[in-house]
Amino acid sequence: LLIHFFQNSILWVKCSLLVHVKRQILLQNGKHKELRDRLCCRLTFGTAGLRSAMGAGFCYINDLTVIQSTQGIYKYLERCFSDFKQRGFVVGYDTRGQVTSNCSSKKLAKLTAAVLLAKDVPVYFFSTYVPTPFVPYAVQQLKAVAGVMITASHNRKEDNGYKVYWENGAQITSPHDKEIIKCIEECVEPWNGSWNENLVDTSPIRQDPLKKICDCYMEDLKKICYHRELNVQTNLKFVHTSFHGVGHDYVQLAFKAFGFQPPIPVPEQKDPDPDFSTVKCPNPEEGESVLELSLRLAEKENAKVVVATDPDADRLAVAEHQENGCWKVFTGNELAALFGWWMFSCWKENCSEDADVKNVYMLATTVSSKILRAIALKEGFHFEETLPGFKWIGSRVKDLLDNGKVVLFAFEESIGFMCGTSVLDKDGVSAAVVIAEMATYLEGKNLTLAQKLIEIYETYGYHISKTSYFLCYDPPTIKRIFEKLRNFDAPQSYPKCCGIYNILHVRDITTGYDSSQPNKKSVLPVSKSSQMITFTFQNGCVATLRTSGTEPKIKYYAEMCALPEQRSVAGLHANIARCLLG
Repeated sequence: LLIHFFQNSILWVKCSLLVHVKRQILLQNGKHKELRDRLCCRLTFGTAGLRSAMGAGFCYINDLTVIQSTQGIYKYLERCFSDFKQRGFVVGYDTRGQVTSNCSSKKLAKLTAAVLLAKDVPVYFFSTYVPTPFVPYAVQQLKAVAGVMITASHNRKEDNGYKVYWENGAQITSPHDKEIIKCIEECVEPWNGSWNENLVDTSPIRQDPLKKICDCYMEDLKKICYHRELNVQTNLKFVHTSFHGVGHDYVQLAFKAFGFQPPIPVPEQKDPDPDFSTVKCPNPEEGESVLELSLRLAEKENAKVVVATDPDADRLAVAEHQENGCWKVFTGNELAALFGWWMFSCWKENCSEDADVKNVYMLATTVSSKILRAIALKEGFHFEETLPGFKWIGSRVKDLLDNGKVVLFAFEESIGFMCGTSVLDKDGVSAAVVIAEMATYLEGKNLTLAQKLIEIYETYGYHISKTSYFLCYDPPTIKRIFEKLRNFDAPQSYPKCCGIYNILHVRDITTGYDSSQPNKKSVLPVSKSSQMITFTFQNGCVATLRTSGTEPKIKYYAEMCALPEQRSVAGLHANIARCLLG
């Protein structure tokens, strides 16, 4: 271990060109554990690529680790694609940046491009910041072999990330992620030209795809616009906040594509700001506490609906003004119920006479609400679930499309939605304008989004969920918690009850165990790199405990599902609370 530490120390000092970043390591006198972690641990692919704080060390996002990652990707892609240097590579970035580490998304994107351009790989490098969905969309449109988006999405301002997309337009999954990590470890010293970020401005094989991709994206968006005549005429007002990120310009264009007047922007949050100055946390999933400026502006402008995209515009939060004067901020699961109903209803009204509902699919991650399953059972289409993370959804959707299936909608409970299949990832821009059209249509029926949600639950059964998280910055503590659950009363034994509630089944995705299956093996793929255990109670409650793939969180999810004739919502809420509290 000591030899490994010194080898990595020498490598860091040798390879890093940033003097102030070197000092960040060298001046950590006395902080032996932090020093060891920074130099002996490496970034790994989670549910959304590589993600960490910006700073010094091999487990942080910085110039050197991005160069190393890109060199590893180059080596792997060269092995996989004989036409790599003809098809090229896409690079995009958001608006993040940090003065203390002299690190920004744009700079990291330039270094990503430099590694590839120096190896004669054509690079489609966006000339300005773009929503994350533009990168997977561009990979498919331009027939590139892969792409990278530099973003940490909704994470705190200190973080950044490196999200990789394969030629199919979906985020990479196994075995690609593991093979890329191996290649990165073989390419730790920067190659000639890897530091030359000026190649982005001087190389003849660098192209700017911004106009083409933006125009094509907005044109494709019209394919899921079903009531343009209503959109043009509506007096309904919308407020949009982009949370100091990339979303403003693109959401404005999306509303125009659907025939709407532009949504009213929140002026304090409209322009990019890497410090996210007006919010404690740039995550719209946090609800009313981070939507304060948006709701205040909406009341002033008499706007009934607020749409909020996160800093990289791949997720969407929605709030609606209610008759009692309060605002309802919808959960991701509630929005999924609305989107699922809407996308299926629009498909049914517009499909050809010979269209077969049995070819239609919707998907969700396994920790998300099962409301789509209930709709599918009644309407006759298929519902599938995947492991957490849109990388699994995107890959499965591509497989279904390649086999002639129709995929209408997919989601994850953390306000990530995929409406249509132009982008095989979550997309807050398209979701924002689709929810606007839905609200406009419902207004013509004298219904609000909240009222329609109740109708959906009364038709397909109430699905009441509770999701939250605990912050934990110590990985060994997290590991001990999950190991205790796996060895509760004795070795290899899980809890049999939680308080007065008996546990019927246990599924452990980390180990591949599922007590509900005849062979005791999980149907979903094993995911040894993350922790996730699901408990099914005798009263029907399903609760999952898992680690976040992008943040230092232990997340929990619980849901109670009822039949359509069961209307005791208060009883469902009470059952969930009692199961969680034990």
